Amino acid sequence: MLNLGGPNNLDEVGPFLLRLFADREIIQLPAQRWLGPLIARRRTPKVQENYRAIGGSSPLLHWTTLQAEGMVRWLDQRSPATAPHRAYVAFRYASPFSADALRQMQADGVRRAVAFTQYPQFSCATTGSSLNELWRAVRQSGLEDAFTWSVLDRWPTHPGFIEAMAQSVEYALQQIPAAEREQTLLLFSAHALPLKLINRGDPYPHEIAASMHAVVQRLGTRNPFLLCYQSDVGPVRWLGPSIEQAIPRIAAQGQRSVVVVPIAFTSDHIETLGEIDLEYAELAHKVGIRHFVRAPALNDAPTFQQALAQIVCDHLQREEPYSTQYRLRCPGCTNPQCRSIVNPVAAKVAPSVGL
Repeated sequence: MLNLGGPNNLDEVGPFLLRLFADREIIQLPAQRWLGPLIARRRTPKVQENYRAIGGSSPLLHWTTLQAEGMVRWLDQRSPATAPHRAYVAFRYASPFSADALRQMQADGVRRAVAFTQYPQFSCATTGSSLNELWRAVRQSGLEDAFTWSVLDRWPTHPGFIEAMAQSVEYALQQIPAAEREQTLLLFSAHALPLKLINRGDPYPHEIAASMHAVVQRLGTRNPFLLCYQSDVGPVRWLGPSIEQAIPRIAAQGQRSVVVVPIAFTSDHIETLGEIDLEYAELAHKVGIRHFVRAPALNDAPTFQQALAQIVCDHLQREEPYSTQYRLRCPGCTNPQCRSIVNPVAAKVAPSVGL
């Protein structure tokens, strides 16, 4: 289960940021070997304060572990032919890293493996970077032949995921007074990306939009909705509009009730607990928004655990090494490692049909 990860305590914030700003697959800076560490060091005290405000650590490993446990229970029931199943967490910038997961998989005697991104929508900066790191770790560990792999690289409109998100939005709407509920703005929020990645052809924006429209369609409400982005850092241009810029503007237009929907985040972490719940909520109240509610992260919701299990079950039944889109590199891609896979499982061959 691939994800960004987060510091497990305040002392890990600095190393976490150093890894993040060293990763050219997400942020490309001039003189990055010098500028990246400089930005990381300067941001560390502020980011430590942000983590201190939410309890001193990231809850991402906690929630991912619970999601994994629930997914495996449901998956064993739905796909007994491939059982027993085991789940391993591989974070990009914090422990447990890909190498940690691979060592445990080898010790447990695993032979068939699925690299399952926990980012529903594909981006080269998130799923792509995590997969590239996974394949590097496989080669560096000498485990090229230890496992046969397939990749679950995206699931932005999977019915189970959309249902879980819609239930979360419905819960949040119930926190709005009935008289204002139908006029409440659904403010979908996703992590921003550098514009350089988008202009290169990254599919992230349209996959985010696909998820948003699928949730709105499932809700069947007449609420207005808007897509914004958050968490831009560093001296590069980022995808917008930013939620921080949007909140004062929608308030000036007369909007008084908002439900924020973290469409790209399936677990609580600093972006939901810190940015949305604290920073953006404070901003919203300052500019006159009376009701500012966040749709709960999916965390260990049974509906979402079942969705994860169904996503894997469907993938295993298809017997495909990756999705149709996985091998399509961005038109402006310059990274030869992108969209690779180590020791892929043999694809299912469709039987010939005589007509």
